[in-house]
Amino acid sequence: MSSVYNFSKVSDQLACAGQPREGQLATIAADGYKVVINLGLPDGKYALNNEAASVRALGMTYYNIPVVFDAPQMDELTSFISLMDKHTGEKTLVHCAANYRASCFTGLYLLKKGEFTTDEMQTFIEEVWQPDGIWQQFVDEAVVEML
Repeated sequence: MSSVYNFSKVSDQLACAGQPREGQLATIAADGYKVVINLGLPDGKYALNNEAASVRALGMTYYNIPVVFDAPQMDELTSFISLMDKHTGEKTLVHCAANYRASCFTGLYLLKKGEFTTDEMQTFIEEVWQPDGIWQQFVDEAVVEML
């Protein structure tokens, strides 16, 4: 799985990553992942052509919450948290183009669930990237809403 761009294993049941290539989807399925949540735009520069069909053909459940990189929204995070709760106990891969959106949403989800402290969440995100002003503000606002 480490061949998937910016792959980050959170636990035996959860990982986040950048955009998997078409050939990597079979490896993801073979590794036991049941759910794929894509936070990237379906027609973005790094998007796979018809990723939903490819993922479903491999027997996994697919969701896309298209988060515009320069304008993340709280309702997108709320939708993400609902999906994560719906699939509790199912091995899940969260991804976007580079694992920037995915690491932020995953970190915030784990904070909401009490699995991360605020500092642990921030460290988790910063292991992948240093959020720019828009994303750090989004994370900070989400933390205030959750606490």
